[in-house]
Amino acid sequence: MTTTHHAIAIVGAGLGGLTLGRILHVGGIEAVVFDLDADRHARTQGGMLDIHEESGQAALRAAGLHDDFLRFVMPGGEAMRILDKNATIHFEESDEGSSHTRPEVDRGRLRDLLLDSLPGSTVRWGAKVVATRTLADGRHQVTLADGALFTADLLVGADGAWSRVRPLLSDSLPTYTGVSVVEGDLLEAAARHPGAAEIVGGGMLFALGDGKGFLAHREWDGSLHVYTAVRTSAGWLEGIDFTDTQEAKAAVLEQFPDWHPSLRALVTEADGPLVPRPIVALPVGHRWERVPGVTLLGDAAHVMSPFAGEGANNAMQDAAELAQAILDHPGDTEAALTRYEQAMFPRAEAAAADSAANLALCFAPDAPHSLLDQFASRQEQAA
Repeated sequence: MTTTHHAIAIVGAGLGGLTLGRILHVGGIEAVVFDLDADRHARTQGGMLDIHEESGQAALRAAGLHDDFLRFVMPGGEAMRILDKNATIHFEESDEGSSHTRPEVDRGRLRDLLLDSLPGSTVRWGAKVVATRTLADGRHQVTLADGALFTADLLVGADGAWSRVRPLLSDSLPTYTGVSVVEGDLLEAAARHPGAAEIVGGGMLFALGDGKGFLAHREWDGSLHVYTAVRTSAGWLEGIDFTDTQEAKAAVLEQFPDWHPSLRALVTEADGPLVPRPIVALPVGHRWERVPGVTLLGDAAHVMSPFAGEGANNAMQDAAELAQAILDHPGDTEAALTRYEQAMFPRAEAAAADSAANLALCFAPDAPHSLLDQFASRQEQAA
């Protein structure tokens, strides 16, 4: 079969891969993005994201999309409350909607913004990578599920936690963090689930205790997205039949027998199927030796737990810094990759350490008080 060649090939059309493609496009360099999905509508893109001023928003500025991004910010989305298992509110913070330091936006709408900013031929859909290997001449070859082959002068793995590009650089694999999450949605919450809407509030909810909890947030369309989290063995989710939604709800709620009914209702009232997600992470400080012509960004490089809100932000910052390094070193890919990785490794390590520490706080035996103490300490430092 004929092998095609690309100057820059990006594997993965998530936020990181698309941000890289967009900033290179703005700088006059075209890249090709390969994604396993059949098209942009093949699956939902998850819930809300808080996009940080110094990372994700900085990347959107570099992409020339920050003003458009602000149109998708959900008013009031930065509000937060922390409860215990009895639904007692221990901390509440409103969102006045003026600072935009960490505004909430819908992941799918943000991805659409990036997709629409690229030429239509940039993303090759239905291109599932099944293997990668290094050729005798030092270039890297990618095999797709349909048998097609391609090589690239620069291959970028932006293909998530189970990256097919990572083995060219590292033998590391994500491991289970000890926390499993079950996701669900409550649609048209104000009208159909008023009690749940009231307990979640206008933004983000943390209800924690006994090494478990309910995390939820309001979405732009008025629905609630709920994460039911349990510190448990890796096999817990495998023992639940998620094809039977009522059985799955009962099995999940077995973990919360003495929790307040308003919190249990976040599961019992969920619309549609529940989705299991074991939380995995690469080792904090994951890095590799420089390999010519290939690098990683986002979860492919440093997948971490979601409990610091850093995953998408780091992916977009990775993309912006990699793109700028490429633009600043025309004709010298190795100089660009060296600069990018030397800056990315310590930054990602710090974010991953924060994420791991926050996971421990959220699911500590004395939660939510462990998390409340951290908030109080940070407020004192800020003051």
